[in-house]
Amino acid sequence: MSDYILEMNHITKEFSGVKALDDVNLQVRQGEIHGLCGENGAGKSTLMNVLSGVYPYGSYSGEVLYKGDVCKFKDLKESEAKGIVIIHQELALSPLLSVAENVFIGNEQTSMKGVIDWTETRRKAQEVLAKVGLEHENVNVPVNSLGVGKQQLIEIAKAMAKKVDLLILDEPTAALNDEESRKLLEILLDLKKHGVTSIIISHKLNELEFVCDALTIIRDGHTIETLTKGVDEFTEDRVIKGMVGREMTNRYPVREDVKIGDVIFEVKDWNVYHPDDAERQMIKDINIEVRAGEVVGLAGLMGAGRTEFAMSVFGKSYGQKISGKVRINGHEVELNSVKDAIDNKLAYVSEDRKTYGLVLIDDIKHNMTMAALRKFFSKNGVVNANDEIISAEEYKKRINVKSNSIEQAVGSLSGGNQQKVVLAKWMLTQPDVLILDEPTRGIDVGAKYEIYCVINDLAKAGKAVIVISSEMQEIIGTCDRVYVINDGEIAGELDKEEVSQEKIMACIMAHNRKGE
Repeated sequence: MSDYILEMNHITKEFSGVKALDDVNLQVRQGEIHGLCGENGAGKSTLMNVLSGVYPYGSYSGEVLYKGDVCKFKDLKESEAKGIVIIHQELALSPLLSVAENVFIGNEQTSMKGVIDWTETRRKAQEVLAKVGLEHENVNVPVNSLGVGKQQLIEIAKAMAKKVDLLILDEPTAALNDEESRKLLEILLDLKKHGVTSIIISHKLNELEFVCDALTIIRDGHTIETLTKGVDEFTEDRVIKGMVGREMTNRYPVREDVKIGDVIFEVKDWNVYHPDDAERQMIKDINIEVRAGEVVGLAGLMGAGRTEFAMSVFGKSYGQKISGKVRINGHEVELNSVKDAIDNKLAYVSEDRKTYGLVLIDDIKHNMTMAALRKFFSKNGVVNANDEIISAEEYKKRINVKSNSIEQAVGSLSGGNQQKVVLAKWMLTQPDVLILDEPTRGIDVGAKYEIYCVINDLAKAGKAVIVISSEMQEIIGTCDRVYVINDGEIAGELDKEEVSQEKIMACIMAHNRKGE
């Protein structure tokens, strides 16, 4: 018998005549953690959807061998019956059901008469949660009361409750902080000790380097190569070369010929209280200023208050009892709604593009023009469709959105291309100030580079740009100046020459000591 638990041979999959996968081959050994990486739209998720039956047998060509048997899965239920479980990037939990109910959803623990045995459900949920480090979790609370990190672990527990042999994880750490990500990777290593084989799709190359035994690179729907730890060069730079087809000597484009002008965005004495608790202050006396042509970073740990600050400034989209002053282009402005913010040339790109940035079932054109529709694409309430088409086509080319046409549904695009559409949406409002919240979350190095180029172009055009990022290297590589935020307060300010991971952490630690 082969020592491969999985072999996918000559897999080809088309969508509307376009080949998403073209003669792809993948071999995974029993008991290993196998990484799958490539740029957004390379075909990684499509390949795993073929394997798990999301795209049923007959909708693709090629052969899937699992434990030596040819598999022709018609749906997820058939692949799960064989021990193959996929955890998608978008968590498939029912938010209002309890933790125990979610762990066994579709796999209910029933008595002989087909009635759900709730005592057994809770007992087994407690057992399986203990395996993913959640032994003290209350299984009766609704799952939406937990953080994203714990929800991701509950997805793994849900998979283990189905007696998984091959676990597929699509971008499992995209929305997690460093501590949560490390915990999840440690759990994968523990599962490996117990004989579970894993396939992990991720853009975080340092995590793949840490956890994987082998790594297959896919580019433009083709298998490029498989690297094996201990045999091949297994470094981030080597993987990037395979992904983009060239060496990337500088991951952050150099910004040239940018003149930093006068202060055009200023926030003074900004205070915000929690939307559900009027006594809990989230933002405390924050003061910042940004000049024309300047890119300013907001650094800090998860939960420091960066997103809360940005959303509260952007038309009071977050919080209550908000006080303080905002000045744009030297004039004090009242931003009591999102409309006020847009009218005063302030734009905010949310960290959650699928919930707050896009209408996934609508096309690229409408998503790009929706925020600017009232001001730039309509007159007396009548939309000028020709202007919409011209502008959408222009921005599709300008920021390199990879799609069949501007009529394509945004939900069918890769994460990197969706992010570009969100950027285009706000650029079309012709803002003077842009706040970019986690602008490269969940996208690959190639798409990241293109977004950094867009940021540089905005700075060259004299815009004031604020970048919020949990990746300290990204803050260091893209920003001219950095404000460090901790516990809702400014913990320090660093110029480009002095910015480093150590300095940022030193500001945070010093602020924590001050609070004690």
